[in-house]
Amino acid sequence: MQQLLDGVHKFRREEFGRYRELFQRLSREGQNPHTLFITCADSRVLAELITQSKPGDLFVVKNVGNIVPPADTTGSTNSTAAAIEFAIEILGVSDLVVCGHSQCGAMNALLRGTPGDSVMPHLRAWLEVAAPVREVVERDYRDITDPLARATVAAEENVLFALENLHTYPVVAKRLAAGELRLHGWFFKIATAKLHAYDPTQKQFVEIV
Repeated sequence: MQQLLDGVHKFRREEFGRYRELFQRLSREGQNPHTLFITCADSRVLAELITQSKPGDLFVVKNVGNIVPPADTTGSTNSTAAAIEFAIEILGVSDLVVCGHSQCGAMNALLRGTPGDSVMPHLRAWLEVAAPVREVVERDYRDITDPLARATVAAEENVLFALENLHTYPVVAKRLAAGELRLHGWFFKIATAKLHAYDPTQKQFVEIV
């Protein structure tokens, strides 16, 4: 906690001056982000840092495993839907990015099971939303036996699963049909900080250069 407090003081002392006018304008005019950025709650994945975005640029949603449930998923397993609807219908974002990442603990747990399931029922239920991803890995990637490689494949497939599910949301479908929204699947490699974007023509993630 002391580290957080020190950071607060440092921000006010050294950084806020550079953003004072921006924060004052955002306070007066409200937010107008251009992109909804859905990514993992993993502490190593920081949307604003890796895209060098300023306050007000991104509407960021972080959850365990950057999972996007189908629109008909209700209850506590789909609070992400509220953010999707708000960002698209109210804020009018023009782009939506789903960003997965390497060494994803959520995807590893999806494939191998969650230790202590009895004391983490919410986590188990949340990961099971992405059960189709596990099925794809087990069906189409049987030749990959290394646990790390399988988790990487799952993380990539999970991004595609999210993009597929986004089409089930009426607000998304409406804006896509009108040509007012673009969907993007990204994958962040932690060790190199390289970003890859899914290219549907090549059917693979290609490094953003």
